[in-house]
Amino acid sequence: MPTYGYECNSCKHNFDVFQSMKDEPIKKCPQCGKSVRRLINGGNGVIFKGNGFYVTDKSGSRSAGVGSASNAGNDSAAAACQSCPSECPMAATS
Repeated sequence: MPTYGYECNSCKHNFDVFQSMKDEPIKKCPQCGKSVRRLINGGNGVIFKGNGFYVTDKSGSRSAGVGSASNAGNDSAAAACQSCPSECPMAATS
């Protein structure tokens, strides 16, 4: 559920309300009882914690996912370069 910011049109009191998107907007200031307006804010953004998440992850470990993907690519490249002619620029790197 998002947090919405409001400001009173009369006393300029700012407050935040944690409410569902389906809920009606707040109409009265909790301090003076006059009308309020909903503020547009940028939100809190996304916070990433921990080791991270990668497309190649299966177990949640970065090194396991990245290593297996990069090794698979190297194996297929090495197999392709074995059939390359000696003048191929890639043949010198494998």
